[in-house]
Amino acid sequence: MEFPQFRKLANGKSLYQILARDHFIELQLVGTRWFKYEFKVSQFPDLLRIEEMLQNQALFLSITANEFQLVVEQL
Repeated sequence: MEFPQFRKLANGKSLYQILARDHFIELQLVGTRWFKYEFKVSQFPDLLRIEEMLQNQALFLSITANEFQLVVEQL
């Protein structure tokens, strides 16, 4: 699998840029404002969450790099 990969929650309130199997950036919508968080994970539950994102479970939808970048520009 090539990185980065881009996903969003089905409700559209969190967007993810997955940089590696243990590293991702989350953009989270709170009210009308976006917040950016970066995670470098090593705990097994967190690694499983990244795998869920990558496998496109029903909760996580694929998005384009452009869709992610449009939100980054709003920060």
